[in-house]
Amino acid sequence: MEGVTGSAEAAFRRHYGDVYRYLRRRTGNHHDAEELTQRVFVDAAAALVRTAPDEPLAWLYTVAQRRFADEARRTGRQAELLDTPAAELSHGPATVGALRRALATLPADQRAVVVAKLLEGRPFAEIARRAGASEAACKMRFVRGLRTLRTLLEQEGIEP
Repeated sequence: MEGVTGSAEAAFRRHYGDVYRYLRRRTGNHHDAEELTQRVFVDAAAALVRTAPDEPLAWLYTVAQRRFADEARRTGRQAELLDTPAAELSHGPATVGALRRALATLPADQRAVVVAKLLEGRPFAEIARRAGASEAACKMRFVRGLRTLRTLLEQEGIEP
């Protein structure tokens, strides 16, 4: 376990700057990015007790996205998650536009679940409560919504 923890710790040190830059683009603010980056690494350190990720950077980006979503909810910035210029800087305006168009074509129940899960980072239990549906139904809506998004994005020449 010591070797796994040591290698994960080294990977975290190596990727601190990557996570900070990701959050800096998302927040547009050095202080907010620094605070969120520290939270990401506190969460990561706590999680190392239970598991060591196979892909540390991808895992850290996932944790960072969740912390950013938590902060956006806390500060009332949910609507900015997809509309932020950082999304266009990271993915390009064509990709962001294609994603907006694809989301707009989803049935309302699927779109609500996909947005709540992917952009807001909400757990399925909470999504189900908000939607007035079972968790299983929300998971199915999520899977179907993602399948539709993938197809629509591929039709526009964007590989999800």
